[in-house]
Order: sequence, then C-alpha cells, then structure tokens
Amino acid sequence: MMTSSPTHGLNTSTGLTAIKENSSSGDEHGDCVPASVVGMLHKSEKLDSGTLPEFLEQLKDMTVNISDSITQSPSTINATVKILHNIANRASLLSMTLNEKLTENILKIASLLTSDKAKASWDTLNQNDRSSETNYNTRIKSSSSFLLNLFETISTIIVNESFTIETPFILLNKTNFTTSLDVLNSSVEINIPEAGGGSKFITVIMFASMDNVLPPRDEANSSSMVINGKVALVQTTASIRNITITSEILNGSLRDPECVYWDFELFEGLGGWSKKGCSILSRDNKSISCICNHTTSFSILMSPDSFKDSKIDDITFIGVGISIGSLVICLITEALIWRKISTNTTAFLRHVTIVNIAVSLLIANIWFIIGASFTDVEKKNPPACAAATFFIHFFYLAMFFWMLASGLLLLYRTVCVFEGGLSKTSMVVIGFLLGYGAPLIIAVITMAVTSPLNEYIRGNQVCWLNWDDSKALLAFLVPALLIVATNFIILLVVVFKILRRRAEKNAAQAREQHVLVVIARSLAVLTPFFGLTWSLGIGTIIAPKNREIHFAFALCNSLQGCFIWVFGTLLDKKVRSETINFLSSQDKLIYG
Repeated sequence: MMTSSPTHGLNTSTGLTAIKENSSSGDEHGDCVPASVVGMLHKSEKLDSGTLPEFLEQLKDMTVNISDSITQSPSTINATVKILHNIANRASLLSMTLNEKLTENILKIASLLTSDKAKASWDTLNQNDRSSETNYNTRIKSSSSFLLNLFETISTIIVNESFTIETPFILLNKTNFTTSLDVLNSSVEINIPEAGGGSKFITVIMFASMDNVLPPRDEANSSSMVINGKVALVQTTASIRNITITSEILNGSLRDPECVYWDFELFEGLGGWSKKGCSILSRDNKSISCICNHTTSFSILMSPDSFKDSKIDDITFIGVGISIGSLVICLITEALIWRKISTNTTAFLRHVTIVNIAVSLLIANIWFIIGASFTDVEKKNPPACAAATFFIHFFYLAMFFWMLASGLLLLYRTVCVFEGGLSKTSMVVIGFLLGYGAPLIIAVITMAVTSPLNEYIRGNQVCWLNWDDSKALLAFLVPALLIVATNFIILLVVVFKILRRRAEKNAAQAREQHVLVVIARSLAVLTPFFGLTWSLGIGTIIAPKNREIHFAFALCNSLQGCFIWVFGTLLDKKVRSETINFLSSQDKLIYG
C-alpha cells in the first residue's frame, strides 16, 4: 500500500511567486493571490481543535464566492492546496478525526480545484514543475502530486463511520467490511476478494476530473497518453492480496490501455503514472478491469494518437498488397524491355527515374509492413521500431526526391537544350545523388537530433516519426510537399514551352518531345495525387478523430504503387507496344 507522510511548505515552482507577508503577491505574468486567500493561509498554520471546524466552513464559503479568481490563478490554486494541507496536517497532529460534515466541506473546496475551469491553471503549474530547477525541502515536488497527496492524508483521518459524500467532481465512500468487498457506482466497481480477518473500514475516493490536474506522463516520461478513466483512490488498514478495479472507458476511440497508479517518487518527486504491480484483467469496448497488488490512486492511460478502425486497417493492408504487386509488375516490365524503350538520352533517364521511384516505394511499403508487426506486440521493441521508422522515412523521401529528379530532367531537356549539355552519365550521377543522397542526409539528421531525447518515434508503439514532442514528422512532410509544389511549377513552365515549340521541330526533336510529353503527363497525374495523399496525412494530424479523413488517406496512400505502374509505365504507348511484341515473341518460341 502506498503510504504518505504529511508534507509541509508551499510549492514554489519557477515562474510562480510564493505567498508573502503582504496582502497579495504576483509573478511576472500578473498572477496575483487575493488578500482573503493570503489571510486564510496564515490562519491555517495556527488551527486547533476548537477553531478548525469554523475555519473550514469559512474557507468553503470564501472559495464559492471567489471561485473564478481561484480557478484562473495558478498561484491561488497553489495557496488553496496549501491551506487544505495545513488543515489535514493540523488535524493529524492534534489527533482529530474528520466527521462527515468537515470531510464534505474539504471535498467541496477540492472539487472546485479539479473543475474544468481550473485546467489551464493546472497546465501552467505542471509545466513549471517540469521546467523548474528549484530544490524543494519536501518529498513531493509537484503541485498536482501535492493535491493528490492531500487526499491520501485525509483518507487516514476520516471518522470510522459508513457514509457517502458526492460533490460535482468527487465521490467519497467509506464503508465497513470483513472478508471481501464490492464498491459499485455507475462507472467504477472495486472488488477486494480477500482481506484478513476482523471488521475493517475502507475509504474510496473517485475523481471525475482529476485528468485536469494530473499530467499523463508515465515511467518513460512520455506525454503521448491520456487519462481515460476516473481516478480512484483506495485506502484501507486491511491486509489485502490484490484489488480489482473495473472502470468505464471514457473515450472509446483510444487504444493501448494501461492500468496504472500514481507514484509520488517518480522523476525525483514530480510524480508520474507507473504500471508496477498492476495489469489488465479483462476489457471490452466500454470498460476495463485492472488487478493490482497494492492500494493507492489508480486510473487508465490510453493513447490518443493511433486511430483504430478495422475497415481502415483492411483497406490499408489490402491496398499495400495491391501497391506492392503493381510495383513488382512495373519493375519486371521495365527490366524485360529496357533496351527497346531506352532509345535516346531523355527516354533512358525517364525510365531510370521511374524504376527508382518504384523501387523506393516498394521498399518503403515492405518496411511499413515490418513496422506494423511491432505495433500490436505486447512488449515494445524501440530499437527495431526506430530502425523501421528510419527506413520508411528514408525510402518515402527517396520516392519524392526521384519525382523531383524526374521534374528537373523534364525542365532541363525542355527549357535548356534538346541536344548537347550534360552527358548521360553526369545526369545519372546527379539523379542518384539527389534521389538517395538528400533523403539519407535528412533521415540521418532527424534520427541523430531526436533519438538521444527519446523523441524520434511515437511513444504508443506506432513505428513512425514523432509529432507531439519533437515534430520530427516535419522532416518528411516539409520536403515532400515542397517537392510537390516545385513539380507543379515545373509542369506549368514545361507545358508553356512545349506549346510554343510545336511548330519549330525536326524529326529527332519530335521523338524527344514525345518522351517529354510522356514525362509531363505522368507528373501531371502523380504530382497532384501524391500531394493530395500527404495533404490528407496532415489532415489526420489536425483532426485525429475524423474517420473520413483517415479513410481517404488510407485509400490514397495504398494506391500510390498502382498509380506509378499505370501512369508511369502502362499508359506509355511505346512501353505497351514493346511489351506486346516481347510477349508475342515468347509465344512463338514456346509454341513454335
């Protein structure tokens, strides 16, 4: 069982000024503490058994009257938590027990502190906790942990009577039991199958909005999860072997659930969610059951980043299969008739770019399948996932940079010269440096910068570039969309030039221009299609819960290989003609 000793002193995170002797205080943001709160703070340090009940009643009335001033001020929330801590500490020091009325007043005040109106203030406090370099004299160094610890203290000094208190955001139930217990409300069920002998009391406090207060950081220091269940604090003097908590899932679209408890000792006293001693017993679409071998503050963490839909998953994997098949056919076709279709420099370079675009996407798709195999395993494999992410990133970028090479070839052969200029070998070398060199530099730098900070891949077992922490995904989106925009401009210039040259060409130039028209036509289709595909990818970031955007992105993404085969190879009249001739010659060889 998690035990907690009374803590003293006001949490004074960097950027927030502690309460001073004068009537108010503030920080550089103008965050002032009302004089009435300052006065109550001073009084709370000198309470005795005679003055505490009346003081608590006055504090409740004051918080109701200035609720907006409290919830909108991080420093005032800090001061109010300190007042409540002083009350609990003084009651414990004086060996007082809190009756139902006193406990209800505390819960009403605390309910205000956990309300939705206070979320922005708690976000500020939690951010300052993370960035603070202040050394505290207390064991608990986080404002949010300080509030939760208050309830662990209070739960030990409540009078041993059975009663229930319900406020807008907090429900407390204290009851007597002997060998087993079931505590049930509309959304949380707690079961203790075995608990020593004799009559024992158990206190259960359930928080409907503690996600406004506690940050979702876990043992890996990841903030990519969310609290997706009510937080339940359980305190009992009974000796128990395990406790089962069944909680209603608040958001059914989230995935990767974890049963966790709040560990005050994590991150040198800042606190965080830990899985130690807790595991998933069962789950369905509406609820999840956790079993733990200790009692403390429990909840469920789930990931918001992975949109899960079986139909979209089917489209993705079927589409990737079709894409891989199309790319293999494309490469086989190019290999069989390579000599016949590479009749001049421009045609040769066009097919070099098509082959490398197809190869890049094919390998990227294979690594996508490998990366997907790490997504649903029970144990994470960060090194393997990071490797898959690197190769997916590299080869997807290579596909776009080879598209850029194709566009630059089109521009060069159209605008600059039809004859002479750079040699074929020089242009091939430039193509490979651009097609694979630039993506390699970007992929290596991205990994080198973000990996040491554990911000390279996403923290929810998705093998792809991180977005929430490091924005590493921009290292793919920015180059890809810039290339799409560049190719659009190239197409406009080339179309204009080709139209002007129609009347001024000889036979050799006519053959050359035919190849350029084929390149322009394929780019005219592939550029907007790839641009649309990855624009939808940005849409999934902006609206991660929009099923229609996820569906459209999965469909377009899975058809990329098919489009490369059709518009890069199949619709080329010369490729079709030479392919038919090749197949006819093979039939003659077989059948004589």
